Amino acid sequence: MQNLENCPGTKVGGYNVNNIRYADDTVLIAENKDDLQKLLNIVEEESRKKGLELNSKKTEVMVISRKQEPPKWDIFINDAKLKQQDKFKYLGTIITSDGRNNNEIAARIAQARANFQKIRAVLTNRHISIQTRKRVLQCYIEPILLYGCEAWTM
Repeated sequence: MQNLENCPGTKVGGYNVNNIRYADDTVLIAENKDDLQKLLNIVEEESRKKGLELNSKKTEVMVISRKQEPPKWDIFINDAKLKQQDKFKYLGTIITSDGRNNNEIAARIAQARANFQKIRAVLTNRHISIQTRKRVLQCYIEPILLYGCEAWTM
């Protein structure tokens, strides 16, 4: 959406980023409530021009803050107030309002453990070479465990 190019966002590597899009999912990024409302109004207006309508029941707000209690932002589509969430899943990754990755890492470990149990017989079979078992582990467990780790905060 070209109308978003000159709108405020947050700096990432020297670039202004105010939206991330993948297929039909869009994340709007702003550093304050007014900027977020402005971005949302532009998206709503541009969508309407194309014959599309934003669904306020499927649209949510999350404020990421290291404060004990993130601020509550009243953001609206038309006259409908959007629900504010403490966490949501985007492209398979859990994002939380405290900006930490504890939930995501715990979920990854649980998924890797469950998949490990499914292939345990292969991994403990002494008739299969250790090299093959190691490769199975690298192919079936590591990707589950490390998915999205490039974006984890330290």
